[in-house]
Amino acid sequence: MVGQAGLPETRYVQVGGDRLAYQVLGQGPPDLVLTMGAFSHVDMVWEDAKMALFLRRLASFCRVLRFDRRGTGASDPLPQGPLPPWEAYAEELMAVMDAVGSHRAAVLATGPQAGPMALFFAGTKPTRTAALIVADATARYLVADDYPIGFPPEAAEAMIARTQELWGTEAIAGINAPSRAGDERFVRWSARLQRVIASPQVVRAHLGALLEVDVRPILPLIQAPTLVLHHTDFQQLPIEHGRYLAEHISGARLVELPGDLPLLWEQSDLVLEVVEEFLIGAHRHGQRPSRVLATVLFTDIVGSTQQAERLGDRRWRELLQVHDDLAGRLVEQWGGRLVKTTGDGILATFDGPGRAIGCAAALRDQLGSVDLHVRAGLHTGEVELRGDDVGGIAVHIAARIMATADADELVVSRTVRDLVAGSDIALQDRGSRRLKGVEGDWQLFGVVGP
Repeated sequence: MVGQAGLPETRYVQVGGDRLAYQVLGQGPPDLVLTMGAFSHVDMVWEDAKMALFLRRLASFCRVLRFDRRGTGASDPLPQGPLPPWEAYAEELMAVMDAVGSHRAAVLATGPQAGPMALFFAGTKPTRTAALIVADATARYLVADDYPIGFPPEAAEAMIARTQELWGTEAIAGINAPSRAGDERFVRWSARLQRVIASPQVVRAHLGALLEVDVRPILPLIQAPTLVLHHTDFQQLPIEHGRYLAEHISGARLVELPGDLPLLWEQSDLVLEVVEEFLIGAHRHGQRPSRVLATVLFTDIVGSTQQAERLGDRRWRELLQVHDDLAGRLVEQWGGRLVKTTGDGILATFDGPGRAIGCAAALRDQLGSVDLHVRAGLHTGEVELRGDDVGGIAVHIAARIMATADADELVVSRTVRDLVAGSDIALQDRGSRRLKGVEGDWQLFGVVGP
């Protein structure tokens, strides 16, 4: 797909009601998705010679897929309101992969904003992830008792405010690429690139959402071969964040890059040599996973025994059939997989927690119209693939969480809460609970809106 002047043609793929802009360059295998998160423009980057050379050299040993997220770059803008939930990135990436016939791809995420999304994709889409490369990334931004290397909230807020203030101006080029601050052409182009990517207000929203990010629970579950690149003197995200990722992803390799340049194409020779060696090896030895990260949804009908006795066998069977048919349709509609019915409930899995919550809420609301009241429990964790069934501790935890819910309640784990941060899903803290057969205390949250 080559367009004018030898540049790759920009095409569009439909995601929901929006169009997503993407480009393909080079030949595979392997396939490689290059992402800078929400801060890219598939067309404008070709105007910088260093970036163009980096892309062409990358495409000399793999097929490169690039796309602009909804709301940024050449893709459709987002309507007013909250940003899409985390799983929206996985949905967009898979839509591009499907459009070009890519069943599995490596993901190269460069920059602090892109890293968590790539980590999330690798954890939730192991069958689609051939390898993972994250550069200058982190699993969490804010400091915590168990994450002392994070930023204090006030320092992070100040950094976001400063970025919003300078976004789209020539002043920010010196921050993003200090070595090229004296290049007037680059400085003017960099400012123009930012202005066509997104407005300062949209950038502020994306960066603010990052403060809620915590994908640390996903790291031990990532199965794809992983390469962590991090600049040793990158002040905006110190090297300790890269070292943390490498220590908590099984088998991950860490390469510490010299200097403070967060733009990989400023060190093309070194970066491309490491990336090519890693990708070719990962493509040669990659294996299909037997376990995946998923959001598990358990539901059951409250008071089913009493209702069956009151209604009689025939009417109760009719109601159960309505329940089963509706549950199957809704799970499919929300992009999940109905693993099985449980007599008076369901077990289903979803790639993202936002979809699972939406499905559970729709099932609850629609069954209420026929006087069936359900409760639901949701947890995101590792599940074992056992033919058409699933197992593992995450399934057990979801079932125990459901047992704490009352009629018409949706209760989720802390892990689910962390993964839907920044979305329009409203949660209420239900405190810590002991779950039968599960060690430790578990902080639970009730879904209260929208």
